[in-house]
Amino acid sequence: MSYSLVPVPIGSFQVNELISRQDIPITNCDSQDVFGMIAGKPSQPNQKSVAFSLVVPTYNESKNLAKLVEVLSQLLNGYFEGNYELIIVDDDSPDLTWQVGLELMPTYPQLRVMRRQGEKGLSTAVIRGWQASQGEILGVIDGDLQHPPETLINMLDAIANGADLVVASRHVEGGGVSDWGFIRRILSRGAQMLGLIILPNVIGRVSDPMSGYFMVKRSAIANYPMNPLGYKILIEVLGRGNIKTVAEVGYVFQERQEGESKVTWRQYVDYILHLLRLRSRGRISKIREKLHVPIKRFLSFGLVGLSGVFVDMVILYLLSDASTLHLGLTRSKIIASEIAVINNFLWNDLWTFRDISSQQTGGQKRVKRFLKFNLICLFGIGLNLIILNLLYNYLHINKYIANLMAIAIVTIWNFWFNLKLSWRVTQTK
Repeated sequence: MSYSLVPVPIGSFQVNELISRQDIPITNCDSQDVFGMIAGKPSQPNQKSVAFSLVVPTYNESKNLAKLVEVLSQLLNGYFEGNYELIIVDDDSPDLTWQVGLELMPTYPQLRVMRRQGEKGLSTAVIRGWQASQGEILGVIDGDLQHPPETLINMLDAIANGADLVVASRHVEGGGVSDWGFIRRILSRGAQMLGLIILPNVIGRVSDPMSGYFMVKRSAIANYPMNPLGYKILIEVLGRGNIKTVAEVGYVFQERQEGESKVTWRQYVDYILHLLRLRSRGRISKIREKLHVPIKRFLSFGLVGLSGVFVDMVILYLLSDASTLHLGLTRSKIIASEIAVINNFLWNDLWTFRDISSQQTGGQKRVKRFLKFNLICLFGIGLNLIILNLLYNYLHINKYIANLMAIAIVTIWNFWFNLKLSWRVTQTK
C-alpha cells in the first residue's frame, strides 16, 4: 500500500493548523516510510488532535533508540495516559535507525517513524515532524540520550502554567554540563556572544539559545513560515514565531554513551549564516515584547561601574601624568582598566549578582566567574581604547573627558553581556 504526498520545493516550511494533510512536503515515501502511521494505519485529516507531539530527529542512533523510546514512553504515559505521540524522524541512517524504530512500533502504540530520503538536517527534520504531527504542544529532544528525559515533566508543567515556549537550559539554576573541555566551553559562549551582537532581541530572550531541547505551543508557530538552517531550530522559532511568554528549566547536559558526536565546524558556519538570514529578513519585528532589562540590577551595576570609574581615573593619572610616572597613554589605560575590572568584579559578585553567586560558593567557582567577567571586559577595554584614541588623537578632546565618554559607552556593553553570559551555572557535580 502506498501513500502519496505531493512534493513542494524544499527551503520554506510552514507548520499547518490542520492536524495531518496529504500535501505535507515529504518526498520518497512508501507504506513504511510515511510519517503519520501508527501500526500501519495512516493518520486521517480529521483525526482528533493529541496533547503532545515529541519529535526525535535521528541519524545513526540505532544503539540509543530502544532505551530512549522506553524511557520517554514511561514518562509520557504517566503524564498524558497515552494522549501523546512520539515521533522518530530519521535521515535514512546507514545503521538503519529507522528500521529499529519500525520494529519498536508494535510495543509502543504512540510511536511513529518517518524515514527521510533526499533531505537531511536536524532543523528540517524537526519541522517535518511538526508539520505532520497532531499535538497541541510540540517538542523536540535529541536521540543520543544527552538530554535527560526526566526534564520533560518540568517543561510540561511550565507550559501548563501559561508559557508559550519552554527551553531546557544549561545556564539556569539546576543546569550545567557534565564534562565539557575548555575549548568547547569557549566555542559555546563565543557563539552565544556573537548571537547577542547580531540578533540581540532574539538571542537575549533565553539564557541558552543553543539548546536543542525545548517545547512550544502549536498556536505560537502555526502558519508562520519556517526556513531553518543548521542545528539551531530554537533560534528559528524565537525569530519567526509569535512567542509571548518564555520559561526556562535547568538540565544537566550528559555525555554521549553510544555513537559518535555529529558536531563539526560546519554547524558553527551554519549557525552564523542562520543568524544573518534572520537579521537580513527583518524577522526580529515578529517578537512583540521588548527586551526586559532588570532596572534594579542595572542601577547596582551602574553604581559599581562608578566606583570603577574612580579607580580607573586615579590609576590613569598616577601612571600617565607628567608629574608622576609619565607612561604612554595606551599602556597606562590598559593597566588602569584591568585594576578597575578587578574592583568591579568584586563588588558585582558581592552585591549586584549576590543572589546568583551565593549559590555557587567556593574559590574555584569564583575564579571562573572572574575569568568570564574579565573576558567580557577585555573586549570592552579594546572598544574603550579605540574610542579613547579616536576622541583624543583625532578629535583632540581632553584625555580625561574622552576617557569618561569611552567608559560610558563601554559600561552599556559590559552590562549587557554580563547580564546574559556571566554568573551562570555551567558546571555541576
